This record gives sequence, C-alpha cells and structure tokens, in this order.
Amino acid sequence: MKRIILVMCLALGFSHISNAQMAFGVKGGINYNSNSIKETSQDVFGGANSKAGFHAGVWLRAKIPLLGLYIRPELVYTNLENEIFYIQTDEVAAHTFQKIDIPVLLGKKIFGIGNVFIGPSFQYILASDFSIDDISSVESNGFTVGLQFGGGVEFGKLGIDVRWERAFSGIESSFIGSNLEDVNYDTRINQIMIGLSLRL
Repeated sequence: MKRIILVMCLALGFSHISNAQMAFGVKGGINYNSNSIKETSQDVFGGANSKAGFHAGVWLRAKIPLLGLYIRPELVYTNLENEIFYIQTDEVAAHTFQKIDIPVLLGKKIFGIGNVFIGPSFQYILASDFSIDDISSVESNGFTVGLQFGGGVEFGKLGIDVRWERAFSGIESSFIGSNLEDVNYDTRINQIMIGLSLRL
C-alpha cells in the first residue's frame, strides 16, 4: 500500500513538473559598476571613476508547481569599465574586464505585470585589460560568486527590470608595469543593472 501511495505521489509530482509553464528569451542593457579598484598592493593608482558598461544574454523561466514562484536561470555576457589615474605615467586609463554571469533567480509575479526576484550569480572572468602600454600581462581570478536582487514589469513579450549585484568576494587581479614588480589589486563587483528582455 505504501509503495502504491509513493508511486502515485511521484506520478503527481512529475505531472506538475511537465505541466509547468516555461518561457525563454533574450535580454540586454546597461550596467554601472559603482565600486572601483581598491586594496592595491602598491601606490600606483590615484583614484578611479566608474563608467557605464553593457550586458547581453539569454534567459529561461519556469514556474514552480504549487508554490506560486518561478526559477529564472540566465547566461549573460557583461562588460565593465573603470577610469583610473595611473601615477607612474600621470595618465588617465580605462580599465575594462569582461565576464560571463550565470544568475539563478527565484522570483514571484505581483499584480499581474510585476515581479521581484533574488538569487546567486556565478561569474567567470574572461579578460581584464588597461588601455595604456605601460601595463601588460593583466591576470584576473577566473571565478567568483555574487548575489542579485531586483524587480521589473512586463508588457506582453517585452520586459524591463532593475537589479543590484554584489559580489561575495573581490576579484583578485595582478599586472606588470614598467619599473614595477607584480601589482596585486582587487575589484569587487557592486553594480546596478537596467535590462530589457524579449520573450521569444
């Protein structure tokens, strides 16, 4: 009898999963990294200003049966920029890095068109560079984890959302400059993102 009840429960569960409403689409937008380079091992930077970057990617959303929630994993390419003053050469340089983000968000729809969400974001650093020739061989730690939360609205197939992302740990990086040994520095992701999404 217990086995029959267990089989019936499993069948009901798989039925709910198979009937879960799913959607997918593309997204893109702008992001502003409000934190800049810090914790430098040598006194080589005279300050840093954040600049706007961009992101683009794809998303999938599936309703979770019975809970009234949804899960939304995304795969996103992100480009971030800072503008720094490099003391060694008295130059203003752009510091850019690119990363792949995989946020896994848990969300809830509100008032029919709105939604709120929160979840971890797994990040892999693809590249990091400075715009001046004096700095070369830039290396960045490849993997870090952060948190995203925010909200948005949807009008038919078009959606807009605003979210905040904060890294749990900094990005450990290093570079070699003229007359310098290896310089270690930390850039901690702390950004506001505004995105548009299209359901396909």
